[in-house]
Amino acid sequence: MSLLKAKIQDVFNEPACEQNRGKDAKARKEGCSKPLTPGAAAGGCAFDGAKIVLQPITDVAHLIHAPLACEGNSWDNRGAASSGPTLWRTSFTTDLTELDVVMGRGERKLFKAIREIKEAYGPPAIFVYPTCVTALIGDDIEAVCKRAAENFGLAVVPVNAPGFVGSKNLGNKLAGEALLEHVIGTAEPDDAGPYDINILGEFNLSGEFWLVKPLLDRLGIRVRACIPGDARYVDIAGAHRARAAMMVCSTALINLARKMEERWDIPFFEGSFYGITDTSDALRNIAELLVKQGADPELLGRTEALIAEEEAIAWKKLAAYRPRLEGKRVLLNTGGVKSWSVVHALMEIGIEIVGTSVKKSTVEDKERVKQILKDDNHIFEQMAARELYAMLSEHKADILLSGGRTQFVALKAKTPWLDINQERQHPYAGYHGMVELVRQIDLAIHNPIWRQVREPAPWDCPPAVRQELPRTKSETATLHVVQEFAGTTAGDFGEC
Repeated sequence: MSLLKAKIQDVFNEPACEQNRGKDAKARKEGCSKPLTPGAAAGGCAFDGAKIVLQPITDVAHLIHAPLACEGNSWDNRGAASSGPTLWRTSFTTDLTELDVVMGRGERKLFKAIREIKEAYGPPAIFVYPTCVTALIGDDIEAVCKRAAENFGLAVVPVNAPGFVGSKNLGNKLAGEALLEHVIGTAEPDDAGPYDINILGEFNLSGEFWLVKPLLDRLGIRVRACIPGDARYVDIAGAHRARAAMMVCSTALINLARKMEERWDIPFFEGSFYGITDTSDALRNIAELLVKQGADPELLGRTEALIAEEEAIAWKKLAAYRPRLEGKRVLLNTGGVKSWSVVHALMEIGIEIVGTSVKKSTVEDKERVKQILKDDNHIFEQMAARELYAMLSEHKADILLSGGRTQFVALKAKTPWLDINQERQHPYAGYHGMVELVRQIDLAIHNPIWRQVREPAPWDCPPAVRQELPRTKSETATLHVVQEFAGTTAGDFGEC
């Protein structure tokens, strides 16, 4: 536990964080992440954060050393996609019981589980995650992993990020520490070249990195390792031989990028593949870093030629949507890097941003939002469901872009909704991804179902006044009873 405490303190003192640089020594030790309130882990715990970062490594077995419930709902917690191996989609757990805890059989059961996975699946590596229970009872997973690696001849990586130590974001960084300590630098690639890069913090959600990689391939730039999206263990083990790196989500793996720069002289920058302008800027920055690291300067010219070609194609496709979407109002309830990257992308085609959430965004993310929107009134830290519903029901936005948690608020307000978080079904990165995002927004806003659901129900319409045929006494009595029960007046319902 003392080793884990030291790692957490090191993450809190992250010098690459702009916010940390402005703090004094005492404030820096308190860290950036708020501690979890016991029993309130709705935003995700450290274990969840570590699993999110490492699970998209597709050929690795991910073993949860814990009671069954710790793994129950996290086997596929993000919509990352794989171009090959599917082992990462298989759940492995030691399934500790109360009797195992009382009798102290946790370490023995973990060793046995590692052996069974090795014999049944033969993966290149096994990642072992302790949770609150196994960390509190003191199971020494590092010792077990070391012994198992020696006995079975494969990498067994301990990921020390039990849930109680902090937030999901802290777990992201602890996962990066595990990669630095046990994986990166353990294999030497025999084909390293001057055009090799790493992409950090890219999860390949809905396969969207596959819309960006062909652009890099056309420039002759090889992605040595994409961490973690669609990654392979051996690629990450040789990631230290890349010449440059791009950080897609700084809140997750900034410590990984900074330490790789210190150890292996791999410069990095933070960028985004959302939107036409941001994608072009990212390609330029990658090319410039590679040239500074020794690549042929002609790469810069080829990059500009590719950008000009792809931008022309994308703007031509977007021109068809501009008359239909220009002036439409979008409310963005997300966070992190999307709080500014998606905002910038949508404003490029004339869409008005009426609000964007900066929950889980860094200080740098918030500054970018302010620079883009130039109005703090459109920025909110978080919005309660009641406030969100009031805003949508008053028609202050034409569509809500958010995650699945708030989709029913939009549906109740009879407002179009589009998922742009990790559960999304469509890729939105790169030039083609931007066109797809605009197409999905257009389909959602102009779907005829919204006109139908907004029409008043028949029972809310005023009754029609028409001449009625004479009724018998029994018919009249029956009608009065029905009307009294339904709370209506004489006459049939009319059309609205």
